[in-house]
Amino acid sequence: MSSLRVTGSSQRGQRRLGSALRYVVAIIAITFALFPVIWVISASVNPSGSLASQELIPDNASLANYRVLLGGDPRFPFLRWLWNSFYLATITSILAVFITSLSAYAFSRFRFAGRRNLLLTLFLIQVFPNTLAMVALFLLLVQLGQYIPQLGVNSHGGLLLIYLGGVMGINVWLMKGFFDSIPRDIDESAMVDGATHWQIFWQLIFPLVRPILVVVGILTFIGVYGDFLIARVMLTSSAQYTVMVGLWVFIADQFSQNWGTFAAGGLMAAIPIVVIYLFLQDQIVGGLTVGSVKG
Repeated sequence: MSSLRVTGSSQRGQRRLGSALRYVVAIIAITFALFPVIWVISASVNPSGSLASQELIPDNASLANYRVLLGGDPRFPFLRWLWNSFYLATITSILAVFITSLSAYAFSRFRFAGRRNLLLTLFLIQVFPNTLAMVALFLLLVQLGQYIPQLGVNSHGGLLLIYLGGVMGINVWLMKGFFDSIPRDIDESAMVDGATHWQIFWQLIFPLVRPILVVVGILTFIGVYGDFLIARVMLTSSAQYTVMVGLWVFIADQFSQNWGTFAAGGLMAAIPIVVIYLFLQDQIVGGLTVGSVKG
């Protein structure tokens, strides 16, 4: 009996030790993840705005850096940059969801010549980074702008075309896997009742694939909203800048002196992404997990 008691107490001690270690690891991981955010928040309320005088808890914290952002300085139109990023990301997301869903439905439900080759081509295109095509895309917009100025260099229309082309490939594959998980019996039953392919897609299939539509829309929104490289190359005037490009141009020459304002701008620019994740996190998880069941 005494040996059993010793064994039981030893096991309880091991479980307590294991739980304590897990808590310690979790606290370290959370601290490691939150420290950069806390540091940026601290910098945004530091009125000195200098990287050299950065402190974790500033003595004379104020909202001076935020007043600079929202002060309406024509040399620093932060709100305009924020709006440019938001509406570009929103329009790209809506168009990408609609076009990608039609493409994925066709690849999932129809059988036609070259279907497999087209799918492989879309997949292979994603292997090459966008930086390889940067020069070609720039020259393409230059030529296109000679005929349609709204789609040329330094235009949001041309940038929108580039973004749409970049998000189609992987999203078609992702959405096709979700369409494949929907039974074809739904299509066949609707056809027996005389429904057309468009009616089947819009009235029956489209509501069922809402989780993956949310995933594609959010991923596209975040990718476009946070893009810097393509927007920096294609946009040349301050009025057309996105928030990422505008902030970079603002601090490029005097980074150490404008650090506080840059931190405040980064925090304000992150608000839409945080809000989207908080409200749609369940749809994101559901769309990614269900779409991975059947490819």
